[in-house]
Amino acid sequence: MGQDVDRRTFSRRDRQQYRAKVQSCLEALTEMLRSHPFARDEPMTGIEVELNLVDDALAPSLSGKAVLEAIGASEFQSELGRWNMELNLPPRPLPGDQWRHLEHQLLDELAVAGAKARDCGSRLAVIGILPTLRRADLVLDSLSPDERYRVLNEQMLGQRGEPIRLDITGDDPSGRHDLAPDRLSADFDSIAPEAACTSMQLHLQVHPDEFGGYWNAAQCIAGVQLAVGANSPFLLGARLWAETRIPLFEQSCDVRTPELRNQGVRPRVWFGERWITSILDLFEENSRYFPALMPVTEDTDPHADLSAGRVPDLDELKLHNGTIWRWNRPVYDIANGEPHVRLENRVLPAGPTAVDMVANALFFYGLLRALTDAERPLWSTMSFEAVEENFTTAARHGLEGPLYWPGSGWIRPDELVLRKLLPQAAEGLARFGVTAPVIDRYLSVIEQRCALRRTGASWQVDAVAALEARGADRQRALRGMLDRYLESSEANAPVHTWALPG
Repeated sequence: MGQDVDRRTFSRRDRQQYRAKVQSCLEALTEMLRSHPFARDEPMTGIEVELNLVDDALAPSLSGKAVLEAIGASEFQSELGRWNMELNLPPRPLPGDQWRHLEHQLLDELAVAGAKARDCGSRLAVIGILPTLRRADLVLDSLSPDERYRVLNEQMLGQRGEPIRLDITGDDPSGRHDLAPDRLSADFDSIAPEAACTSMQLHLQVHPDEFGGYWNAAQCIAGVQLAVGANSPFLLGARLWAETRIPLFEQSCDVRTPELRNQGVRPRVWFGERWITSILDLFEENSRYFPALMPVTEDTDPHADLSAGRVPDLDELKLHNGTIWRWNRPVYDIANGEPHVRLENRVLPAGPTAVDMVANALFFYGLLRALTDAERPLWSTMSFEAVEENFTTAARHGLEGPLYWPGSGWIRPDELVLRKLLPQAAEGLARFGVTAPVIDRYLSVIEQRCALRRTGASWQVDAVAALEARGADRQRALRGMLDRYLESSEANAPVHTWALPG
């Protein structure tokens, strides 16, 4: 949720007016989808990476504002926690060797930010959850001073009416790792736990006529993305899920009381509940199911804009959409005076390296195109409930949990990727016009990760287990693991090549 908010209190009338304005925006968007031209450029992509800052002891460094000022570049923005910031790379086409250049740009931007962070006594950590976080870090004073985050905190806690409850139990049914899973149960008086989640967000601009198919395909592969890209096994010293970021984000943003959850009220961090045919299905669900968190209305009339030949901003619809955190989210925006829609994929964690993140991204884009172009859509042979179960299973177990896939039944994710999905992803990237050397470079990273069964999450767990076996307690083992993680991450060596502590 990046739009600025300059108010901290809202009246009953504000909420009533905002609801009406969201509906007006939705009606205007409906009219635009019927008769207004939308962008049809070559496939445009975007990437956002959320970052952590640590101090010399590898604990969170609340230096985000100082580091951002030292960097002084618009590509870097503040995030919810004072130890966070976000890198937004400019949109770029998908075809050709553009994403090879993107890896270089990502490395350059991280190097510049890393140097400025060191000048401020900090260090960058590109990881799904900072493993050295402590309870004392997840407090109101750790939130960024930006007004929108303070308003968001007040409104979410106000709707919930009680502390944020985290209750996450780890599980390792395979017994492959030497480190036993733990349970975390704790209450928090702010939304600061949300700041512990640092992700990589992928954008793909598509024409509105094609959006439904792309969103359905993205839902289908969300579980596979998590299994192959998991990088968040630790939170507050506890070994939990392979991608603990998923339940952490769901619970830290949950404004429902237990009674409302029992009634079936939808959560604001939402996988969804059905296949769609149009982007309107998602925006209509937003307006139907979710009350406003920040009911700020602008002095504009989207219907008047359309009548005057102007492209409406739809500010209220965009603000409302920004406070509903779907794992695959619709986006409406305007660029160079032309409206467009994008699919925003929010499934993946940040890290471990630039090459790993680009590999994760291209695997997603390629598989997305292959599934969308298929003669028989995968979602016509797969229930939505099965897709959601895959998502949760992969978040819990990473490569260890079998997923359901039509034509393969229950199959381990690494086998599914190696046998079936990598060739489809390569075909999809080729259809997008990506060059063969780029396809080979990045999909080989996914191939080796699956062949060796080594993700960021599994490396972290095994590294901590090795350090504890040598006599370190959990906190020292986490710091030792993170120190090795940062060294390998900065070297841009793919995570499947990382050695464990000897």
